[in-house]
Amino acid sequence: MTTKNTRSPDPRIVVLSGPSGSGKTTVVNRLIGEAPVTVVKAVSATTRPPRSGERDGEDYYFLTREEFDRRRRQGQFLECAEVHGSGYWYGTLRTEIERARRRGAWSLLEIDVQGALCVMEEYPDAVTIFLRTPSLEQYEQRLRSRATESEAAIARRLETARNELPFADRYQYQVVNKDLDRAVAEISAILSSREAELHAG
Repeated sequence: MTTKNTRSPDPRIVVLSGPSGSGKTTVVNRLIGEAPVTVVKAVSATTRPPRSGERDGEDYYFLTREEFDRRRRQGQFLECAEVHGSGYWYGTLRTEIERARRRGAWSLLEIDVQGALCVMEEYPDAVTIFLRTPSLEQYEQRLRSRATESEAAIARRLETARNELPFADRYQYQVVNKDLDRAVAEISAILSSREAELHAG
């Protein structure tokens, strides 16, 4: 296992990115229950209000804009950004990485490309995976099947998808989510292989 300077070994981090409609949330939920290594999802912080049924500390850490800005100025976020032009901010608190490290687990970050690039810079040994569907048309089909967003919101998400896809090559792995079971199996195999490398090192 590599170390930087004299600090403790780097935490186990896996980053999963992909456009809206690629199936990230479903894959993440499956991995938490089925991955061959212990995986802890990093709970994101956000300034948006909770939706029906969402719970603070489980779905998100719901922060006021003032609290979010204060923590950002203090360097408490590993990555953060305004997402989808919504006016709401999202970010990953560094304490989430430590929460998984204390459990000897992999910290799973389900974040966008912009955030992933920040993580890659600070933790170059992180496992980075870009999840995609076979075609852009399938992203749109999945977004519309949710029936939860306006046409304008769908258009923004599709534009974000077009902007994110060219960054897929920056990730160590690309997984096509055509079949959910196969996608989960591929990612599980990646984590199992990396865990074995860490133990061997």
